[in-house]
Amino acid sequence: MIPLSYTIRNLMSHKVTTLLTVLGISLVVFVFSGSLMLSSGLRKTLVSTGTDGNVIAVRKASQTEVMSIVPYDQAQIVRALPEIASDENGELLYTNEVYVLIALPNRESGEDANVVVRGVTDMSFRLRPNVKLIEGRLWRDEGSEIIAGKSAAQRFTGCGLGEKVRFGMREWTVVGIFDAEGSGFDSELWGEINQMSDAFRRPIYSSLTFRLADTARLPSLVEKIENDRRLALDVKTEKDYYAAQSRTMSTLIRVAGSAISIIFSLGAIVGAMITMYAAVAGRIREIGTMRSLGFSQFSISVSFLFESLVISLAGGLTGLLVAYFLRFLRVSTTNWDTFSEIAFNFNMSPGIALSGLLFALLMGLAGGFLPAVRAARLNIIDSLRA
Repeated sequence: MIPLSYTIRNLMSHKVTTLLTVLGISLVVFVFSGSLMLSSGLRKTLVSTGTDGNVIAVRKASQTEVMSIVPYDQAQIVRALPEIASDENGELLYTNEVYVLIALPNRESGEDANVVVRGVTDMSFRLRPNVKLIEGRLWRDEGSEIIAGKSAAQRFTGCGLGEKVRFGMREWTVVGIFDAEGSGFDSELWGEINQMSDAFRRPIYSSLTFRLADTARLPSLVEKIENDRRLALDVKTEKDYYAAQSRTMSTLIRVAGSAISIIFSLGAIVGAMITMYAAVAGRIREIGTMRSLGFSQFSISVSFLFESLVISLAGGLTGLLVAYFLRFLRVSTTNWDTFSEIAFNFNMSPGIALSGLLFALLMGLAGGFLPAVRAARLNIIDSLRA
């Protein structure tokens, strides 16, 4: 086989064309990895919104809280189910919540976006241990007071600590900021459930959230609720519920990103092919000499193909390195499942990094194959006369 050092020296002798090809491949890998990171970040944010052990019930076929209506009588039936866990004081780990969308202007663009206002109880905090008050205080029952998620406070006018925001035909004061560890709750406004129900004139609940005493009993609980004619509810774990909300957007992002990456990859493949054909054309006499020294056609083709793979690997690593820094960027978009604004970070994972490298190597293989075959088929005598 032809020594590895020979391939490396040849790459260094064509610095400009090699560098341009590396940059082209790195751009494609950057776009490809970025789209996967964006999709993964959205999915991770929504899935982390759910808490292990929690179960959520919404109206049958409503899919999300924004479309759900749970009457008070159905809520009382569910509350009485023996499968719901209690704390050491005998208090049920159960809460009713109201979920409403309002329009608020973005601090930077001034454009309106849909923001979630959630009416909660004291038990809502115990069921979501990731939600912690980091500034200010909780609301008082006698005042029109709310608390805002960290992301909502930063992005929307009137949602900062001490600021006032108007909805539900009255003005509300933000008295606290909470951190939900990057989950979807960070983009919401929370208030006392009775005040929210009165403000929005909603004599119903949007969802019921509770913890099971034994998670293994969830299938039997679902069957019991399905067979109860008084109830028209869908029941699933919080993790599954919020994961389902990410499917539409994450799938769209992946498909669009992959389509763009494929289009860009065609240009990168052509660039790699031109580079390798130029390398073959510039080393015809070398190839003839190596063939006369006994190197086989297979060795020649492997050497050129390996050279193409090295270029693509360098481009892939460069693209991944640049894409890695996207994880420090926080973006927001409208979740088409809930029609609400949600903020999230790009998420890099080992699987995404591996996919980016494999995509880069695939481009190198496609771009280097024909030039490698061309180099191996050169006639020895004609090559030495060149």
